[in-house]
Amino acid sequence: MRDKTQTNSAAPGDRLIRAGAVVFFLGAVATLVTVAPLFLGAKPFPTYMFGLSMLMAVGFLVAGAGVLRSVAAGRRQARDAAPGASR
Repeated sequence: MRDKTQTNSAAPGDRLIRAGAVVFFLGAVATLVTVAPLFLGAKPFPTYMFGLSMLMAVGFLVAGAGVLRSVAAGRRQARDAAPGASR
């Protein structure tokens, strides 16, 4: 079965996982930028910067959805490839 799988083929959830990782990283940077002035004694950033910190959670959810989609596709493929599989 492995000889049929191409090494550069993308699974159904791969794009969601990559997008989630990018959004999570942007949220992590926003969190560090938002929290830094609190530790340095500088003037805090505006409130919307704290909202940008929520991108970490959004990215985590998007990546999780990609993982679930990939798992579902893998299970579907295994079920279809199983000997004696009937619908």
